[in-house]
Amino acid sequence: MISCPLPTSLETLAPTAAAMENPLAVASNVRHLPRHKLFMSFAAHSKRSGMLQVVSVHQRVKAASSLYSDCDVDVQKPWKTADARLVLEDGSIWKAKSFGASGTQVGEVVFNTSLTGYQEILTDPSYAGQFVLMTNPHIGNTGVNPDDEESSQCFLAGLVIRSLSICTSNWRCTESLGDYLAKRNIMGIYDVDTRAITRRLRQDGSLIGVLSTEESQTDEDLLEIAHKWKIVGVDLISGVSCKAPFVWSQKTHSEWEFHKDQNQVENFHVVAYDFGIKHNILRRLASYGCKVTVVPSTWPATETLKMKPDGVLFSNGPGDPAAVPYAVETVKEIIGKVPVFGICMGHQLLGQALGGKTFKMKFGHHGGNHPVGNLRNGRVEISAQNHNYAVDPASLPAGVEVTHINLNDKSCAGLACAELNLMSLQYHPESSPGPHDSDPAFREFMELMKASKK
Repeated sequence: MISCPLPTSLETLAPTAAAMENPLAVASNVRHLPRHKLFMSFAAHSKRSGMLQVVSVHQRVKAASSLYSDCDVDVQKPWKTADARLVLEDGSIWKAKSFGASGTQVGEVVFNTSLTGYQEILTDPSYAGQFVLMTNPHIGNTGVNPDDEESSQCFLAGLVIRSLSICTSNWRCTESLGDYLAKRNIMGIYDVDTRAITRRLRQDGSLIGVLSTEESQTDEDLLEIAHKWKIVGVDLISGVSCKAPFVWSQKTHSEWEFHKDQNQVENFHVVAYDFGIKHNILRRLASYGCKVTVVPSTWPATETLKMKPDGVLFSNGPGDPAAVPYAVETVKEIIGKVPVFGICMGHQLLGQALGGKTFKMKFGHHGGNHPVGNLRNGRVEISAQNHNYAVDPASLPAGVEVTHINLNDKSCAGLACAELNLMSLQYHPESSPGPHDSDPAFREFMELMKASKK
C-alpha cells in the first residue's frame, strides 16, 4: 500500500509538450496515481498524437516512475496465490489455491455432477477415502448450516472445486464453507481446472491423488505416495460405523415433509445396520412410523434376530463390498427370516449374499441427476447416486429380479426376490433431486413388512 499523499487533482498531471518529450519531469507526480488514471490523463491530452504515442508515453513514464523509491510501498499482493498441488497417479500435477485445512492427504479422486447439496456430500460417509471434485464450478455461495448434515462429521479426504464463493447468501447459513472445513480438518482446493480433471477421470477412470500444501514435499514424493496407496480391498466401513446400538426417533421436519398421511402408517420396528448410514434414511423411516434401532456394522445377526424386528435395513457405506466378508455373512444369516431393504452398499452386500458378484466401475456414479428406469412400472426416476461398485446381474441366481437399471449405462440399480422378502436399490431414495421420485421405495418396504407380518 502506498503511503505518500495523492495529488489533489489531475491538473498536476496535465502534460505539457515538454513533459510529453521528457516524462521524467512529471514522474514524481505520476507515481501516486493508479495506472488506469495515468493512462486516461495522457490519453486526454494526446488525441492529436495518436494511440501509439500515448502507449509509448505511458510505458516510458511507468519506467521512469520506478526509479523513485522515496515512498513506502508494501509488496504484498491483494490476492491469494497458488499454494497447493494435486498430484495424480498418472503423473499430472495441478496447481491450486487452498482453503480449509492444510497439510498432505491422499485419496481416490471422483467427480460429482450435483448442482447443489455440497454440504450433504461433505457429510456423506460413503465418500470416506475420496477427494470429491464438484463439476458445478461455483461452490460455497450458500454457506453451511446445521440442518443439512447427513452424519456427525465429514469423512471425505478433501474437496476440489473450480471457484470458491467469496461471500454467502442464504437465510439458513451459519458459517462459511472454508471455516467449516478448517474446523473439521478437511482440505480443499480451488482455482483448478476441474473440467480438465473430469475429462481425465472419464477417460482413464478414478485416479489416486495426493493433495498437499507443504513445500517440503516434492512432486516426486507426492507421486510416490499416490502409487503406494490403495483403496480396493480396504475395509472402510469399520471407520464410519457407530460403535454401539442406539434408537433413532427424529422424523423429517414438518417444513420439508411432503407426505401428510404418514401418521396413519402402521408402526414397525426396523433394525438398521450402519455401514455409513445417512441421517435422512433414518428420518424417512421414522416419518413412515417406524421405530428405528441402529446397530454397528459388526453387530451379530443372532442379536438382531433376538430383537424380533419387522424388517432390517442394510445401509449405504464406503468402499469395496468384497473387502467386508463379515458383513456379507451377516446379510446371509438374516435374509429369508425377516423382510430386508438394502441401499447402495447394502444393495451390493445383498447381491453377494445371494451368490452374485460385484465389480469396480470405471469412474462410478456420483451426482444428483442420474436417471433410473423402474422396469416394473416403466417410470423414470431422477436419483442421487454415490458408488464406485455395482452388482453384475449376469451372476445372480434364478429367482432374483433386476427391478431398476441406470439409464446412462444400463447397470443394475435395483433387485428384488419375492420368495425371500427382500428389495434393494443402488441409489439413495431418501435424497430429493427428483425431488421425491424415489421416496415411494420406503412405502414399498412398509408394504413388504406389512405382508410378512400378516
